[in-house]
Amino acid sequence: MFPKLFLRRHEDRRLKDGHQWIFSNEIDGINGTVENGDLIDVYDSAENFFGTGFYNKNSLIAVRLLSHSRFDDLYTLFREKILNAYKLRQTFYPGLESCRLVFSESDFLPGLIIDKYNNTFVLQVYSFGMQKNIELIIRILKEDFSAENIFTKHEIYFRKLEGLPEEDEVYLGEMKKEVITDGSIKYTVDFNKGQKTGFYFDQRDNRFFIEKIVKGKNVLDAFCNSGGFGLHAVKAGAASVLFVDASETEIENAKKNFKTNRLKGEAEYLVEDVFDCLYRMVGEQKKFDVVLLDPPAFAKSKKTVAIARKGYEKLNKRALQLIEDGFLITSSCSHHIFRDEFFQIIIDASRKSKRKVQLVYFNGASLDHPELPAMPETTYLKFAVFKVTHEKEEIIADDSKVEEA
Repeated sequence: MFPKLFLRRHEDRRLKDGHQWIFSNEIDGINGTVENGDLIDVYDSAENFFGTGFYNKNSLIAVRLLSHSRFDDLYTLFREKILNAYKLRQTFYPGLESCRLVFSESDFLPGLIIDKYNNTFVLQVYSFGMQKNIELIIRILKEDFSAENIFTKHEIYFRKLEGLPEEDEVYLGEMKKEVITDGSIKYTVDFNKGQKTGFYFDQRDNRFFIEKIVKGKNVLDAFCNSGGFGLHAVKAGAASVLFVDASETEIENAKKNFKTNRLKGEAEYLVEDVFDCLYRMVGEQKKFDVVLLDPPAFAKSKKTVAIARKGYEKLNKRALQLIEDGFLITSSCSHHIFRDEFFQIIIDASRKSKRKVQLVYFNGASLDHPELPAMPETTYLKFAVFKVTHEKEEIIADDSKVEEA
């Protein structure tokens, strides 16, 4: 038996729908001694058992629920959930050996992300309880997945919120390079230099979609990272692709990936801040048939939404000014910028740039990033494709002058 936590009255409604977080202000009391990272049984205000989760007294998220049923063996619970997550990925991507294996709350393992790169596994841990029991996760990856390398690539911001150490750790093997495929394009991933866990799996399906509209087009791939969208564009027959990123490392990665895939097509590479680049090109009256924007998250919290909104609007306005008749492909991975707000940003940007836009496609993250309808926090990526036309100023004849003549 674990220590008991009792919820305040009516605080279980959101949880019954499937939300997995209990906030500190929803707790009525705790019976027993509990330390950060310990398991705790949760009861409603009528003292009915509700579930079990990891406790952290120093976090706003006081409990991350693991199960609504009682269990004795945490290893068995972890193993079942990880294997179920892998089975789901194999349903959508049979035979693919690189993907997001575990997506935290969405795979009912709150606070744990596992990205699989062949036999290399990269972890992000944002739960005190998960960190405390990390050796169980390591054991499962070794025994069930024949892991050769296991290490972490944390985002410091979220580790701080949970009160966890910021340093990354190598649990098995080393941080060596991996060559992976998304089913079409190969990428060399250097974990010592790459961003996030090494690769952005969340845009996988969207990269394939853009192949439908780029053939014979001049394409600008802004925030290109390792070249994902641009490489798919070249493979699909784009007339030219300009890769732009502020990171010299990412531009070098894009060049290497272009060569690795033996692609044939016109490609240029530019190391420059994307905002500055777009501003300069607008001034030079450059034009593209397709502009791709895949920026990093501008809003880490609700407090930064207003500033982030201005950034997204400026970015999309400048991108639209580079298109006379073509497509804007734009994304936001900021959770706190919701879909309606994202669309309003595009509306404002299109008005200010004198462009008409038609939404032709909208999507979220790829299928290895499931979402929980009861947990908006699991939904973050907005990916949209807009048909763009220049709103030309119409010259209207003065009828009175015609009559006088």
